[in-house]
Amino acid sequence: MTLTVEILSQMSGNPLEGLRRADALWQSVREGTLPVPTVVQESRDTIDVEWDIVICGGTLGILLGAALAQRGWRVALLERGVLRGRDQEWNISRKELQVLIELALLTEAELEQTIATTFNPSRIAFWGSPPLQVRDVLNIGVDPVVLLETLKQKFLAHGGQLFEQTPFEGAIVHANGVTVTAGQHTFNTRLVLDAMGHFSPIVQQARQGQKPDAVCLVVGTCAEGIPHNASGDLIATITPIQNQCQYFWEAFPARDGRTTYLFTYLDAHPDRPSLETLFDDYFRLLPDYQQVSLEQLQFKRALFGFFPCYRQSPLKSAWDYILPIGDSSGSQSPLSFGGFGAMIRHLARLTGGIHAALEGNTLKRGALTLLQPYQPNLAVTWLFQRSMSVGIHQTIGPNQINELLAIVFQAMEALGDPVLKPFLQDVVQFPALFQTLAQTTLTQPAIVFKIIPQVGLPTLINWLFHYITLAAYAALYPLAQSLEPWLKNIPSVPRYYGDRWLQALKYGSGGDYGRDEE
Repeated sequence: MTLTVEILSQMSGNPLEGLRRADALWQSVREGTLPVPTVVQESRDTIDVEWDIVICGGTLGILLGAALAQRGWRVALLERGVLRGRDQEWNISRKELQVLIELALLTEAELEQTIATTFNPSRIAFWGSPPLQVRDVLNIGVDPVVLLETLKQKFLAHGGQLFEQTPFEGAIVHANGVTVTAGQHTFNTRLVLDAMGHFSPIVQQARQGQKPDAVCLVVGTCAEGIPHNASGDLIATITPIQNQCQYFWEAFPARDGRTTYLFTYLDAHPDRPSLETLFDDYFRLLPDYQQVSLEQLQFKRALFGFFPCYRQSPLKSAWDYILPIGDSSGSQSPLSFGGFGAMIRHLARLTGGIHAALEGNTLKRGALTLLQPYQPNLAVTWLFQRSMSVGIHQTIGPNQINELLAIVFQAMEALGDPVLKPFLQDVVQFPALFQTLAQTTLTQPAIVFKIIPQVGLPTLINWLFHYITLAAYAALYPLAQSLEPWLKNIPSVPRYYGDRWLQALKYGSGGDYGRDEE
């Protein structure tokens, strides 16, 4: 019996069964045998529309649902189970949460009630190099149960309707809207928002069995018995490359213990390890990482998953009247897990954009695609992801990734918080990236030249295109801002297109991060 089987078998909720279901899905992805569903069909008929918006997927869909219901739209929110947050906190930075107040979804007092943990500082440490520290980054643990319940009540108070135990089954795209079938219900709506996540059946049909270009595997636990530590680890390593993987760690104080994650970046090659194998390594290495024996720990819950990433992201709308949002859209960086943080970052943009699309009836495929624009500041992170992973048959120095990351983060620390903090919050800005690359190349040219054979020339050439585009976006966005007053005074349809262009420049350049960030 492996450590994983032994420990997970003793935990409540049968996490071992869930782990093996996730592993079966991961195996299907690696082998390219995941079936492609046909859940969306098309018809030229018209329908009698009863809803403005149907949101499929409630856990993160409630964020947009509450914001849109508040603006007076007829919103139906479909959830396959019961809409309830998980017990594990969502980590985020405090300033990112301000959007919930700016959109009037929460009051200051309500926001404080959702915060379960706050901690400082956070550590960045790579094996064989001195650690760095940063404050006020991903140091807030939000209680999903409290947050989702509060938003649910706001959603219902503004006339939204919640349909629990109502799994999405299929959709027919008509000439003027979509008929959604879910459970025993049928919904005729102007717009469908797909918030069902990475493995949404709508997304699977749109991608037609395409293998992900990269995957992040994650396992972890929340446990009591770890010595008290009021700080966190944003990213840490304690080993060189093992099993053609560089293992990374995260750790955060939790309300009922300490949460630790082990994650790694890799491709979807059939020979890649299972989640259960990664969990075995997690339990093997955890005592060294947290300086505690397994016998001292009382495991509260197990955490695991895998997060596919595609170079062709965000996913463009494949049909009229259907828009993927959140993890369904693939709009997160290949370095992040997506989820709550990615949704929060785009919440104001999506709320305003969807509201404008409904007002102007710009709901066809081409118009909706503008709500998930190309973002060069996320596209450039593909080079970073590739430099943090190892090909299944590739040979590089066992400590090459550790050395590279230590050098890059030391350069960012030397350049100060305006460079380091945005990157840690998944926002890449051209001035910061240029300075970091320049300093790294000048001070450590040898490590830079090692990256080229590791990532490959095609990847590097592709990255250069995104890097140049990021520079162009950074130059254009300040100029484009002068057009904002003019855009407010033109008709709704051209204003919709103008606003989407302006927001593409803003988010694509990292301009949404704000000059007043600390």
